[in-house]
Amino acid sequence: MIEIEFRNVGKSFIDRQTSQPRSAVNNVNISIRSGEVVSIIGPSGCGKSTLLNMGAGLYLPTVGEVYVSGELVTKPVKKVAFMLQKDLLMPWRTIRANVGLGLEIDGVSLKERDQAANALLAKCHLKGFEGHYPYQLSGGMRQRAALARTLAVDPHVLLLDEPFSALDAQTKMILQQDLAQMLYEKQRTALFITHDLIEAIALSDRLLVMSERPGTVIEEIVVDLPHRNDPLARRKLPEIGPLAGRLMELLKVGKDQEAELH
Repeated sequence: MIEIEFRNVGKSFIDRQTSQPRSAVNNVNISIRSGEVVSIIGPSGCGKSTLLNMGAGLYLPTVGEVYVSGELVTKPVKKVAFMLQKDLLMPWRTIRANVGLGLEIDGVSLKERDQAANALLAKCHLKGFEGHYPYQLSGGMRQRAALARTLAVDPHVLLLDEPFSALDAQTKMILQQDLAQMLYEKQRTALFITHDLIEAIALSDRLLVMSERPGTVIEEIVVDLPHRNDPLARRKLPEIGPLAGRLMELLKVGKDQEAELH
């Protein structure tokens, strides 16, 4: 089953200086199957985050269509959850209450959402910190709480916009491991943005490489490697190096293609 799909999608914004439309992405076609993890790689400003916003229904495409679970996206989609680089935890709520926020909005009882939050916090290695406030946690712990909050609403699709980029290398790898295992266990679909090539390879079934703005997909690479649920093990495979090298070549190709257009 196709869980999220972009069909001939383009998005333009009005340039504030010129008052003219400026294209962010153009002619994007992406299909992601249920349970698949796909990473988007590309230069800064190529429209990666714009695609995620359209996938969540926060933006509508200027041209083309976006579908989630076969339904046309015309507004924010409840089946989709978003995780960003910043944890965005509410400082006046406990970690448990932060994790249960989406369930509270959905009308779930306090008892049920506390049970769900406690279970997820335990899976995210935050057992014993349920009653703490965000300022009492480290950056890595806060991001674990943000991951638990993202999973609490049991989304069909997770959209992840560089969620670990602000963390130190060791904490980043631990959280990558947690995310990969939970996605694998629940067979959830994820669209992941990262500038970390090794992270992309370690977590993904497929890699999509985008060009410079206006961004479009210039190549798709299938990551035919074992251990998708164990990125620490996958990082040790000898095939990682050549894959990362190919991504570096493609990113350079994207820049050359943009130069030729001008």
